[in-house]
Amino acid sequence: MAERVIPLIAQRPSGRPVAVPAEAPVGPLADRLGRPLHDLRISVTDRCNFRCSYCMPKDVFDKDYPYLPHAELLSFEEITRLARQFVGLGVHKIRLTGGEPLLRKNIEVLIEQLAQLRTPDGQALDLTLTTNGSLLARKARALKAAGLRRVTVSLDGLDDAIFRRMNDVDFPVAEVLAGIQAAHAAGLGPIKVNMVVKRGTNEHEILPMARHFKGTGQVLRFIEYMDVGATNGWRMDEVLPSAEVVRRIAAEMPLVPLEPAAPGETAQRWAYADGGGEVGVISSVTQAFCGDCSRARLSTEGQLYLCLFANQGHDLRSLLRGGASDEQIAAAIGHIWHGRADRYSQLRGQLPPEAGEAGRRRVEMSYIGG
Repeated sequence: MAERVIPLIAQRPSGRPVAVPAEAPVGPLADRLGRPLHDLRISVTDRCNFRCSYCMPKDVFDKDYPYLPHAELLSFEEITRLARQFVGLGVHKIRLTGGEPLLRKNIEVLIEQLAQLRTPDGQALDLTLTTNGSLLARKARALKAAGLRRVTVSLDGLDDAIFRRMNDVDFPVAEVLAGIQAAHAAGLGPIKVNMVVKRGTNEHEILPMARHFKGTGQVLRFIEYMDVGATNGWRMDEVLPSAEVVRRIAAEMPLVPLEPAAPGETAQRWAYADGGGEVGVISSVTQAFCGDCSRARLSTEGQLYLCLFANQGHDLRSLLRGGASDEQIAAAIGHIWHGRADRYSQLRGQLPPEAGEAGRRRVEMSYIGG
């Protein structure tokens, strides 16, 4: 078999220089399509202890993979300083991601710093974290004590053999379930559980997962397998549409639609008709939700990305380490957001085939979070 070579630029494209405008934007911050900036996802590490094929396949992210050196990562103080500027511009929700964020040493210190931030009207942030759950059992109480509000746990099935095969490091499902229970006991809720559905791999786990989490108060969400990055070998025929997921569940456990919990929410929500809780589906492939996307993403070393499917970021680290004032950084962020017009999911069907390959190398999900 031919050797698979993925250039480093596919994972970590260089960021474009950031211009500092003479004046900060005035009035509510909105992009060129009228979308506000409400959510910030911060990647705190590009490392993960899993090797899921749809995110960090082992044949690319092997023992020789050149991860970012520590000096290139934003420090906790730098992350907090940037987050403070985003909050001043309208962000009220921050999600810590990775890689696997619990691998970042002393992550509780960062959480404690971010938990002190307040919106302009004095409100605390909705501070949350997405994890594969492998370290959650031992860290849940400390995370809660530091100020984390809730967690989202990635879990792609309950069948242990399937789960071990998908994480590709032989990690048992029981330990993730123990992490979910520890998070619940610590008060990190409501807990969301995300399952990436890949046709031909784990689709038969949809109903067992729904049965398991029904009635627990934990919200299960099914995510379509996405064409993020360049290393996961994405193919459209491996996507199981969310409409089919809903149909399969409703055939056994009737569902009724729910309204979105907040503007810009990624998941379509469904309640069990018998009151057993709810499930959600995230359909970025078959039902794009770009129209009200209010999310920005900050990479591990300070690149600002305006879309999960972006191929270039904006270099905020250079401003931080180049002596820019808080006012200049806020003005730069506002200027970048005002120029935003990203809507890749809506345009996916109109793009040429090479847009997903060398013609448009998208940043890897493990680098900026999901």
